[in-house]
Amino acid sequence: MALLFSRVPPPVCLPLPLSAAHRCSSSSLAFKGICREGWAVCANTSSSEIASKSTITVCSGAAEGFLVPGVVESTGSVALDDLEEEAEKIKHSIRDLEDGSEKICHHLDEDNLLPKFVPPPGDGKAIYKMDPLLRGHQVHLDYRYEQYKKKRDLIDKHEGGLEAFSRGYEKMGFVKSLDGITYREWAPGAKRASLIGDFNNWNPNADVMKKNEFGVWEVFLPNNADGSLAISHGSRVKIHMDTPSGSKDSIPAWIKVAVQAPGEIPYNGIYYDPPPEEKYEFQNPRPKRPKSLRIYEAHVGMSSKDPVISTYTAFRDDVLPRIKRLGYNAVQLMAVQEHAYYASFGYHVTNFYAVSSRCGTPDDLKSLIDRAHELGLIVLMDIVHSHASNNVLDGLNMFDGTDSQYFHSGSRGYHWLWDSRLFNYGAWEVLRFLLSNCRWWMKEYRFDGFRFDGITSMMYTHHGLQGSFTGNYKEYFGLATDVEAVNYLMLVNDMLHALYPDVITIGEDVSGMPTFCIPVQDGGVGFDYRLHMAVPDKWIELLSKKKDEDWKMGDIVWSLTNRRWNEKCIAYAESHDQALVGDKTIAFWLMDKDMYNYMALDGPTTAAIDRGIALHKMIRLVTMGLGGEGYLNFMGNEFGHPEWIDFPRADRHLPNGKFIPGNNNSFDKCRRRWDLGDADYLRYQGLQEFDCDMHALEEKYGFMTSEHRHVSRKDEDERLIVFERGDLVFVFNFHWSKSYTNYRVGCLKPGTYKIVLDSDERRFGGFGRIDHNSCFFTSEGLYDNRPCSFMVYAPSRTAVVYAQDGGTC
Repeated sequence: MALLFSRVPPPVCLPLPLSAAHRCSSSSLAFKGICREGWAVCANTSSSEIASKSTITVCSGAAEGFLVPGVVESTGSVALDDLEEEAEKIKHSIRDLEDGSEKICHHLDEDNLLPKFVPPPGDGKAIYKMDPLLRGHQVHLDYRYEQYKKKRDLIDKHEGGLEAFSRGYEKMGFVKSLDGITYREWAPGAKRASLIGDFNNWNPNADVMKKNEFGVWEVFLPNNADGSLAISHGSRVKIHMDTPSGSKDSIPAWIKVAVQAPGEIPYNGIYYDPPPEEKYEFQNPRPKRPKSLRIYEAHVGMSSKDPVISTYTAFRDDVLPRIKRLGYNAVQLMAVQEHAYYASFGYHVTNFYAVSSRCGTPDDLKSLIDRAHELGLIVLMDIVHSHASNNVLDGLNMFDGTDSQYFHSGSRGYHWLWDSRLFNYGAWEVLRFLLSNCRWWMKEYRFDGFRFDGITSMMYTHHGLQGSFTGNYKEYFGLATDVEAVNYLMLVNDMLHALYPDVITIGEDVSGMPTFCIPVQDGGVGFDYRLHMAVPDKWIELLSKKKDEDWKMGDIVWSLTNRRWNEKCIAYAESHDQALVGDKTIAFWLMDKDMYNYMALDGPTTAAIDRGIALHKMIRLVTMGLGGEGYLNFMGNEFGHPEWIDFPRADRHLPNGKFIPGNNNSFDKCRRRWDLGDADYLRYQGLQEFDCDMHALEEKYGFMTSEHRHVSRKDEDERLIVFERGDLVFVFNFHWSKSYTNYRVGCLKPGTYKIVLDSDERRFGGFGRIDHNSCFFTSEGLYDNRPCSFMVYAPSRTAVVYAQDGGTC
């Protein structure tokens, strides 16, 4: 009997994690010593039986889910009598497994219990029951869904299914086996290709690649005579190609690490395969998906209080505990994918599978994510699939010498505002590349989900740049809609949710595309949340163009609550966009230059400071209270971080003669002054403490995900907003000078109420005008269309939250 190695899904065998190709079972063992990465032994075989086998047959072919067209390995046998050293490795591997800890078994079980199959598409008709207005655009929507189903059918037929198709990283790029390293690259436009690097002295004639009929180039590098790999860990590699536009050396598209050497401009690809003792092993399972999301948006590079580029390990040790202490339950990491231009905030990606090397190694990032999981924080990745860097030397642009390999050719493939390239989502290999990219970050780094950037640009051929969206359905379903891009979003959401049931996907869409957060099987695009981008736009509009004396309560409420029925949104008052140089944070809009001189608690204050401290808290609380089912904050803004973000920049002389001054490559404005929020002698700490208590309130009462939400008052004369969310009653007095005693507010439930959050508390930088020992008793009788009401004191520029008393009154 021979042992068959296969990719057949359970129950025949289980595909295993890259970090440990074995199962925790005494009766059925697969092991690293002989398995190729990701393969499992398809037999219930004891360790003694394995050691006595004379041959191992390796199965391959399309039926086993091979991913690259034209790449099929022939079935072959390996005589173990000739591989005594390998047999000894097998025995050692078995002993290591038998001695393995329960924790290792737990993590293997966690990976193996994940689904390995993406269910077939549904009929896509449920959307018409959810939103009857969509029937007026049924021709477009049915066409969209049929195109999606055709793609699924083709993937099933030619690639063994979406699960297998999304594992392109197992065949493309550098793949290590027992005998050596295989390197594959899709570059159909190239006329000749060879792998070059430190390992062969950059000789383009040493390791020439062969091209198949699908445009996939391949070369195999056997192990050295001493058994070591032909390419050593950490050495530089590139692919040399003769292309229609000339000869070029490019970083492999599927590279896992790219580094810019000191004094050099272009990056180099790095072969990353550290020894086992240097590889990080995850210790903690993924946390359960929280019911409500409270996201801390963070950029690792600028997370130090010092003017330097910070690291994954420093963020792990210094910032993650802070995020946990503040009460957030999720951290969203920006700028993870490698990007040559630091000031792009990570949005001009050059190497999609590579971790940004400025902040450390892949294993450093893994340790960060594992520590977050230990703290109970889920980790979301800000992923960029909407466009790519325009760089030719170290990116995908003109990779094979043509402008149409990964991207649309001509003007359709260029974003004039972002100066970047736009993917062709209808191309087969582009789909493989992007779908596998999401799968890679989930599998290798254990991210818990993604915030997809620039979705509006993807879904429309005009990229949302020609006019505004009014909500008319004709704007969403017509010739301007890029159906291929929407189909890609449906594919990636379907794949992720099927294979990772607790995954979270958030789409950055400003257009308000209907069906955006409806499951794919029902005919939707499949996101879990939409980023509620209209909310920060409204706050910036009010702060920049109007005095708060002119704010309209109804306008604020409408902007916060204007979202599609049954669609979950992530609300935020401001994000990284508002913090960039050229714009202002909310704190800076409110207090401006007074922040430099009047933030000391023992010093004088000004009207601008008092106003700013009060409104900063109210804006954030009303946004969390009404704006969505999740909440997001960019790091440092919770305490009103002063000034703006300005990445280091040198002076620039443009070809047209225009001079753009830099900042002398300074990091001074590219950091976070955590010390300001922690200083008990500065007013920043009060804002930080309020933010902390705001999250504690949501954690306790879960009001963001409550089905009960009712706005009972929007008083334009008195400047009050009163609403219920869950079991809480929120009272906001936006009046700049008037306080109201014995002010009656409506409520749903009768009983006694107590104050559970008060923005005017002295520890939050307020004036302490409310007695927290007071009890508030309801009266029956209709008031503001509510069955009950109670009397409160509502000080000016103050927000107070009331909850039913638990028996203390």
